[in-house]
Amino acid sequence: MARGIRHTVGMRYFPPRRIVCLTEETVETLYLLGEQDRIVGVSGYAVRPPGVRREKPRVSAFISADIPKILALEPDLVLAFSDLQANIVADLVRAGVAVHVFNQRDIAGILAMIRMLGAMVGAAERGDQLARGFEERLARVAATPRAAPKPKVYFEEWDDPLISGIGWVSELIEISGGEDALPKLRFQQAAKDRIISPDTVRDAAPDVILASWCGKKVVPERIRQRPGWGDIPAVRSNRIVEIKSTIILQPGPAALTDGLDAIVRALWASSNP
Repeated sequence: MARGIRHTVGMRYFPPRRIVCLTEETVETLYLLGEQDRIVGVSGYAVRPPGVRREKPRVSAFISADIPKILALEPDLVLAFSDLQANIVADLVRAGVAVHVFNQRDIAGILAMIRMLGAMVGAAERGDQLARGFEERLARVAATPRAAPKPKVYFEEWDDPLISGIGWVSELIEISGGEDALPKLRFQQAAKDRIISPDTVRDAAPDVILASWCGKKVVPERIRQRPGWGDIPAVRSNRIVEIKSTIILQPGPAALTDGLDAIVRALWASSNP
C-alpha cells in the first residue's frame, strides 16, 4: 500500500500521526503547539527546543535527505520548505509519501504557516493563539519609542558572493526601528536574485551591518577589510554584529522572538530609546 495521509472517513478528519520535518521552523512550531509527539524525524539543523536533537532522529540536511531512513519511519506527512527541497520532495512523492511544502517568505507568511500547521494537526485554535501572540509581540516592539534618526541597516546573508535582502529580516529590521539599507531586495525570493556588489553596500552607507553567514561564523575583520568599505559608517563605528543563523534565517518562531530581540539589541543597546 502506498504511504500517505488516510485521514478522512466520511466527514471526519484524522490529523497525521507520524510527521517528518525537513526544516527547523515546523519542528519548533509543533513543539510550541504541544504536538511534538507527532514528529518522528527532523532536519539535522533543528536545534529548537534544545532537546530535539536527543529526542528525534535526524533524517536530512537542507537540500539533501536520507530517503530510505525517512521511508523506514513510515510518515503519513512530510513537511518541506520551498523549491530548494524540490528534489527531496519529488523522491518522496514518487515513493507514495504525502508531502506539504510551505513557502513563507515574509512575516505574514510565517504567521499563516503557523495557523495552517495548527489546523493540519487538529490544533487550529492553539495555532491561531500562537500566531496572535506573535502578532501582539511584534506590535509592541514596533510601538516602542526609539531615538531619531533611524539607523540604516545592511543585512548580509552570505559573504561570497554578497547576498542580502531576505523578506522577513527586512521587515524585522523595520519593526525594530531601523531602516533597511536595500529595501527593494526583499521582494526577490531566490538568493541568486539578491546577489549584490560591494559598491552597492558602500553607496548605501549603512550605519549598522548585521551578518548571518548561513552555517558559518561571521568574521567582522574580513568585512572591515573589504576594499572601499572603510568609509562606511557601520565600519567606521565598528557596528558589525553577527546574528546566529539558527534564530534569523529560519522563517518561523525563532525569527519572531530571539531573532527580533537580537536585531533590537544590535540597533539600540548603546542608545537610549
